[in-house]
Amino acid sequence: MQTQQGLRLIPALIAVAFSGTAAAAGFQLQNQNASGTSVAFAGAAAVAEDASTIFFNPAGMTYLEQGHSISLSGTVIDRSVKFTDTGTDRIRISQAVPTSGLAIGDNGGNGGGTALVPAGYYSYAITPALRVGVGMSVTYGSETEYGEEFAGRFSGQYTSIHQMNLNPSIAYRVNEVVSLGAGINFAKNEIEFRQYTPTGLSTAGKAVLSGDDTAWGYNVGAMFQLSPQSRVGVSYRSTMKFHLDGTLKVDAANVNQKIKAELETPDTFSLALSHKLNDRLELLADATWTGWSSVKTLMPVDAGTGARATAPLRYNFKDTWRVGIGGKYQLNQAWNLRAGLAYDETPVPDDAHRTMTVPDSDRIWLAFGARWSMNKATSLDMGYAHIFFKDAKTARNVSSTDETYVRQTVRGDFKTRADLFSVQLNYNF
Repeated sequence: MQTQQGLRLIPALIAVAFSGTAAAAGFQLQNQNASGTSVAFAGAAAVAEDASTIFFNPAGMTYLEQGHSISLSGTVIDRSVKFTDTGTDRIRISQAVPTSGLAIGDNGGNGGGTALVPAGYYSYAITPALRVGVGMSVTYGSETEYGEEFAGRFSGQYTSIHQMNLNPSIAYRVNEVVSLGAGINFAKNEIEFRQYTPTGLSTAGKAVLSGDDTAWGYNVGAMFQLSPQSRVGVSYRSTMKFHLDGTLKVDAANVNQKIKAELETPDTFSLALSHKLNDRLELLADATWTGWSSVKTLMPVDAGTGARATAPLRYNFKDTWRVGIGGKYQLNQAWNLRAGLAYDETPVPDDAHRTMTVPDSDRIWLAFGARWSMNKATSLDMGYAHIFFKDAKTARNVSSTDETYVRQTVRGDFKTRADLFSVQLNYNF
């Protein structure tokens, strides 16, 4: 019985795999470069100003200088996630026992923290029309941790996810108007999840879930130079399906069991525009769709038998849109100033589907920064963004293993904010 109580936590492990940091709505990690941070990633699929275009639109490699192009970036994300309890129930041991002797707990402190997101890209011009390149970046990454007495600890107390993505790519300029690009993605996903589970009328043990796997995907893109001043970019990134192998451990209940679960990251499509009003001012815009509606229900299974291990976790996510606008101003030969604004929707449909460690909500980006051209071959990007999150609520049920009754409902308010600081070095030779 204790094993099944622990196994019902597996879907929460999978949930974290979509969480990301606070840098993008839903659960993605937007910060694949620093040059994009300064404009809130507006027009990212049409910009093509450095090697990081490999991630946003590989066709953009055809717009880079001849020879070798390298971009190395790092983004520090400082995130604050604060919970305020508004009426959480006591945990039920069984349907016959309404409440246990366990205290409800406290607000858990700040569940956020500070993290560094690195990325690196390399592109090479085989001919003026044919380019190849490779990118390495963290496409998903998050760490959220509340105190040991957190009121929502039976729904989620700690999560950690790291997903590294390797992205070899190729691009070809068909003519003066059309460029095409494509890439292969190979990613490794590692996840750890911790929460408490009752082990008696007045005792609880910490359940630790961990899992990892690798998966393949692809991305394609095209750019259209409609005029010397205007460029349109379109890009698509596929889903990636992970078959996670992992373990569930609950020391207080002597549980150490192998588990399996499937995780499928969503696909995305972006339409972007870059338009130069004059020699100094360039305007950027984009609209990006993410197919979150593919994430409805997640089912854990026993690693040995393949049988359903416990009740599924229901998300009922909805598809989302992100829209952004930005601009770049050439102040002088050395300095290019930038700013941007973006709006991100959340895929979370209602309070009942908002988890403790992924309290996602709609958000607005406000960003600015600059590019310093040190010489013809070397430039440095600097960007800052503040993300304003809409205040969010949760009414998250902790269900029994067979889903016949609700063991607890965690009720509370979330206040979240994030600040991003990015630097990127670009070099061409």
